[in-house]
Amino acid sequence: MQHEPALRPVVPHADHFGDEASRQDAAHLGMWIFLATEVLLFAGLFAAYAMYRLAYPEVFLHAREHMEVTLGTINTYVLVSSSVLVALAIASIRGGREMTASALLAGAALLGITFLCIKGVEYAHHARDKALPGAHYALHAFAVPGASLYFTLYWIMTGVHAVHVTVGVGVLSVLSFQTLSGKFNARYHTPLELGGMYWHLVDVVWLFLWPLLYLA
Repeated sequence: MQHEPALRPVVPHADHFGDEASRQDAAHLGMWIFLATEVLLFAGLFAAYAMYRLAYPEVFLHAREHMEVTLGTINTYVLVSSSVLVALAIASIRGGREMTASALLAGAALLGITFLCIKGVEYAHHARDKALPGAHYALHAFAVPGASLYFTLYWIMTGVHAVHVTVGVGVLSVLSFQTLSGKFNARYHTPLELGGMYWHLVDVVWLFLWPLLYLA
């Protein structure tokens, strides 16, 4: 008679870290490494911007005259406000105020959606004026060598950022729902801190994009 192999005991995920503090440290380290790769991605885009700005300084200087500066500035305040809400949400969950934290995360997600909607309006205006990337560029009011290159960089840099905002909105929405359902509390809220770190990076990247593309 053959004996069935004994089932292995279920080991909690935190056990191989030794304790909860070690698990949290590992989670934060992993997020920092991930954020570093994101920084490298945007650093490459910023390097391309700097290189082509050196090649066409006058073009990049006058390009802002054809940008939606008002919409870009409004979006800056929107994203900064959303980061403030995320920071307040983290402080709330640490203080045991789960309902407040959930509401603040939901508010930050709504501001992220607002950012995307405003960005969509701006994209529509550029498409109407034919300020499109690459060979599709046909903005007659700014038909100078290098203009299409500027708008190509604009679409790529803001487009990649918009994708990150979309992901962040999804993360904040999930965290808000999970907080409301009681998954996180003052003793355990590491995912909220990690999500907040990602959202703050998205905000910081925009604080570089805004002056470079709209003001400089």
